[in-house]
Amino acid sequence: MTYSMIAIDGPAASGKSTLAYLLAKKLNYLYFDTGLMYRAVTWLVLDRGFSPSDEDAATQLAETVTIDVQPASIDDGRQYDVIVEEKDITWKIRTKEVEAEVSTVASYPGVRKALTAQQRRIGLKGQVIMVGRDIGTVVLPEAEFKIYLDASPEERARRRYQELVARGEKADYTQILEKVYERDQLDSNRAVAPLKPAADAVIINSSQMSINEVVEKIFFLIQKNPD
Repeated sequence: MTYSMIAIDGPAASGKSTLAYLLAKKLNYLYFDTGLMYRAVTWLVLDRGFSPSDEDAATQLAETVTIDVQPASIDDGRQYDVIVEEKDITWKIRTKEVEAEVSTVASYPGVRKALTAQQRRIGLKGQVIMVGRDIGTVVLPEAEFKIYLDASPEERARRRYQELVARGEKADYTQILEKVYERDQLDSNRAVAPLKPAADAVIINSSQMSINEVVEKIFFLIQKNPD
């Protein structure tokens, strides 16, 4: 058999989304970054004037909102379209305001339960590479191949810094590194679906590897799978 479902987990800025996207292109699979759903709910919370600390409001939005993920319709660097209530919010969910609050919103049990159901519905259709922080452990434990992509906090902060600078945004490495540490603490210690490798995951530390080296290593492991 071939792998129908591939799960990729890892901490913030580890390169897991880029890895998943490139692998999906190689395999002609659906690329599904589950973090976009949490970002979409966070954007909704802010857009409707709620506080990110309002757990009830965030949960209600997660339970009632319809979040669609579609192939990219515009050639502007996006990897997919994110549609909420017929509105394209693909780039709106990538703002600094959303970035600053998404971990808080994603920590709420009701939000995670509601969005996990949507993610599983998509994942169980197969031929999907799903990326997030709890895919192999919670969202899609049935995945036949699981990857946990890690890198040192310093390297992840450096990558995020370079990404922001390349986009023409102001960036401070020290502040970014502090945020990486804070994000790791929140993600790893939350009561519901904490960040951790699945027991059967292939763990790769990419601190000294380029993204292309990681892609080729994983693709080699996938190709070793007997039909």
